[in-house]
Amino acid sequence: MPQLLAFAILALILYVGDVISTRTKSWLPSVFVCAVLFLFGYWTFFPTDIVEIAGFQTPIVFLAMYLLITNMGTLLSVEELMKQWRTVVVALAGIAGIVALLFTIGLLVLDYQTVVVATPPLVGGVVSSLIMSQAAGEAGLESLSVLAILIYVMQGFVGYPLTAVMLKREGKRVLSLYRSGEWRADGGAAATDHGGETSGPPALFSAMSASYNTYYFKFLRLGVVALMAWGAAELVKPIFSISPFVLCLVFGVLATSVGFLERQPLRAANAFGFTILILMVFVFDGLKRATPEMLLELAMPMVGTIAIGVFGMYVFAFIAGRLLGMTPAMAFACSLTALYGFPADYIITNEVVNTLTDDRDEREALTAHMLPSMLVAGFVTVTMVSVVLAGIFVGLL
Repeated sequence: MPQLLAFAILALILYVGDVISTRTKSWLPSVFVCAVLFLFGYWTFFPTDIVEIAGFQTPIVFLAMYLLITNMGTLLSVEELMKQWRTVVVALAGIAGIVALLFTIGLLVLDYQTVVVATPPLVGGVVSSLIMSQAAGEAGLESLSVLAILIYVMQGFVGYPLTAVMLKREGKRVLSLYRSGEWRADGGAAATDHGGETSGPPALFSAMSASYNTYYFKFLRLGVVALMAWGAAELVKPIFSISPFVLCLVFGVLATSVGFLERQPLRAANAFGFTILILMVFVFDGLKRATPEMLLELAMPMVGTIAIGVFGMYVFAFIAGRLLGMTPAMAFACSLTALYGFPADYIITNEVVNTLTDDRDEREALTAHMLPSMLVAGFVTVTMVSVVLAGIFVGLL
């Protein structure tokens, strides 16, 4: 397949996802539609390396991830990040719900080894899936080795639409209060799509002429912040391990707060859309592992694990949300980020906001309320907790 044909097919799939999401007002999120189309493609005429053929190989994917996550940090403030402790507690409660029900109710219908192997991938993250898959393979559990990857690949089919439903419910509640004059935003720390469209340099470079704040200067500053985050992660590695992606989010927040970065520098550099495209096709590339035969063989343990785990997540998130003053819909949506993480959490939230209202002020209010919680929850569950959980569960096999 020629490179440009591969690229055109991938771009077409992402566009169809956007169109269907818009037509259905996010009841069918674009990430869900794209996942179905990718699965169909791999089962029919796609070469298994179509994403690599299109030019999206590992180095550029990691570069896009570093830049995009740092860019996401500019959507938040230090004050907003500190406010998100409730989100962290609710997200952890959701994970506790998954573990609790799988090791109680789950053991009534699934064997012990299946529960141990399947739990960390359900919390989310390709790293935890690979850890459990390798551990199961080394233990001679070949089918469970495949199950670990399969759960990671398929859990989004549950998480995407459920999250859209929960966010739409929360968004309608907020809009109703906003339009009646009863809504007061928590500080409006999150920037919307309009936040990065200013041409002037940030505060630290305010004396600089706007004509010198070129695309390359924006990329330079964004790259420097991402490099500092990566360097900090490497520096503390002998003491404890922390994902550089988590630090990219934190460093993005700090760099914006001190005036080194503007809001959404990737948008200001006209590079946000292409960066998102790179990450999304990489995420969907994982579907090439899910063959029809694999789905049929492992359908029952996969469905049972996901169903029981998601139910446990809902119960625990509901209780934690009630105790901390978070609505059930928002609490469940935050917990569901464990099933897919970033960038799907950003894309689904943005789609829901855009389908609920066309008014700029209303979109800003919705974004400021929902996006910080979704971003923080996604990083807590997928990037941090899932890897720790996998390290613990390997010892249980």
